[in-house]
Amino acid sequence: MLARRLRIVHRMIGAAVFAALAIPPAFLAQEDEEHEHHRFPHYRVIDLGTLKGDTSSQGLGLGRRGQVGGISINSHGIVRAFLWTRHTGMRYLGTLGGPNSGAGPVNEGDEVAVVSEIAKIDPYAENFCLFFTNHECLGAIWENGLLKPLSTLGGHNAQAYDLNDEGQVVGFSETETKEKKGSCLSPSQRFDFKGVIWQPNGEIQELEPLPGDTVSFAFGINNKGQTVGASGLCSNTSVPPNPSAPHAVLWDSDGTPHDLGSFRGAMVNVANDINNRGDVAGDSQSHAFLWTKETGKLRDLGSLPGAVATVLPCCNTLNDRREIVGFSIDASGNFTAFYWKDGSIVDLNRLISKGSPWSLQAALSLNNAGEITGYGTIHGETHAFLAIPCHHHGDRECCDQDEE
Repeated sequence: MLARRLRIVHRMIGAAVFAALAIPPAFLAQEDEEHEHHRFPHYRVIDLGTLKGDTSSQGLGLGRRGQVGGISINSHGIVRAFLWTRHTGMRYLGTLGGPNSGAGPVNEGDEVAVVSEIAKIDPYAENFCLFFTNHECLGAIWENGLLKPLSTLGGHNAQAYDLNDEGQVVGFSETETKEKKGSCLSPSQRFDFKGVIWQPNGEIQELEPLPGDTVSFAFGINNKGQTVGASGLCSNTSVPPNPSAPHAVLWDSDGTPHDLGSFRGAMVNVANDINNRGDVAGDSQSHAFLWTKETGKLRDLGSLPGAVATVLPCCNTLNDRREIVGFSIDASGNFTAFYWKDGSIVDLNRLISKGSPWSLQAALSLNNAGEITGYGTIHGETHAFLAIPCHHHGDRECCDQDEE
């Protein structure tokens, strides 16, 4: 059970490994080390540890001042939401009455987007949040020391994934529209779902899918209220943390949806994040993309050598400087964190001290200061990390003191 739960927790980062590799990966050679040394920043890595008694952790969302929201997991597979700051360390955020919860991005006001199970058992056993306890789950916001549930569109379950500095929270909720058993892509799914924005006053705004689609989910939101995610039919769309959909979508601040397109007719397309410039990052089949208003097209970010999939998780994987982080997967299922800038992709492990005990497996969020969070292995354990750029661009010597 623990092994299965940990595999699901890998997906809690907000992106699936797209198994249908209909498009051959585009392999780009990494830059030679001397050129790479000067072109990219280098990083000092801080070990965020785990909550007391737990065995592993992952950093899922990052705030402007380096605050990290994430999950800490014990030996029984129980997942607990945490907030880490430089001043307080790792703090448990609690649940809404159920056993599991997970935290994501942190905004300027130290509010945190949270997904949490509640005490009630789902009569349809949908396991909407993939904790596999049969509890219902809700989106929530943690603020001022309290975890507050967010409303639904009339359905049993919802999830919150991102929030902006205005206090708007984005995610998705089940509706009251019931589907015939077995008609949805997720076998246990029984109700339609729609992307939503929860306003600071608690009101819920529905994000309609593209014309012809019936379901949607939203992943990311910027400070202008623009939102990204995906839409489709219940028969070809599954909700995060195992997302799959035919159409990557950008919603304007007034809720108008726009199809962002795909790479050469790819069947799986999801927009994962949007920055304050209106740039969008996401996945089209096994390829990560950047979409900008200037071009109106998807740009392939390329791949690390040996990768069969390049994945951008939700949320905050794209900052206002158009730096992007994510992870790649090789044919053996190994995860490697990457950093992308100005058309070049690089293994994040090449940008830390050569003597570092870390193997960085997934970069899951970054801020405008260039700080990165995610998870990796250190001394045989999987821990959340915070990677901080060195003061001198490209100077590895200042990064030789990783903090454990």
